[in-house]
Amino acid sequence: MEKVVKKLIRHLGQPYSSRLGIHLESKKEGEIFKWFLASLLFGKRISENIAMKTHRLFVSKNIISSDKILETGWDGLVELLDEGGYVRYDFSTATQLLDTIKSLKNMYGTLTNLYAQANNSKDLEAKLQEFKGVGPTTANIFLRELRTVWPKAKPEPSSLVKMAAKNLGIDLNDFDKQTKSFVKLECALLRLGKDFCRKNKCSDCLLNIECKKIKKE
Repeated sequence: MEKVVKKLIRHLGQPYSSRLGIHLESKKEGEIFKWFLASLLFGKRISENIAMKTHRLFVSKNIISSDKILETGWDGLVELLDEGGYVRYDFSTATQLLDTIKSLKNMYGTLTNLYAQANNSKDLEAKLQEFKGVGPTTANIFLRELRTVWPKAKPEPSSLVKMAAKNLGIDLNDFDKQTKSFVKLECALLRLGKDFCRKNKCSDCLLNIECKKIKKE
């Protein structure tokens, strides 16, 4: 099993925040906000490539703070989202971004303040879901890569992660979930579940042989 885990992490384990050049380990508000913005984009029913492309557009135009997003306004956000590929979701995503950022500023000021006011992991998730358009999926996306940064960030692994882990015979309870290695494993299992297990693309999966062995046992 150790070989399977190492193979998973080696091929699929780079966190999304790292792929976007976000440095969460710095614990800086600016970096955490950039990841929050990315999580809001990933939370839509859109491909991860479009979400990442759009996030990079926000960064290139320096629209990576609450004030900058609010200054850009609805029309500016729609234009940016269209450029990124959110053609079907440009209006709704622009509206959600503005509503969420306004609520964040009015209720907490910053994400760091939101975290400080959370009593525990469940309360942290609940506070995030107070924002219009932020449901369990978006909250999970945001918190899973903050496990080693915010001690109260302890989201339950998603159904896709659990599906991939089950197929490979990996017991997630055997791991310390507040470590960098688990963050990488979780990201790897998510990609596996999303791109292969859910779509029954077993023949294309890099862990096809290992998965077949588990199913035979």
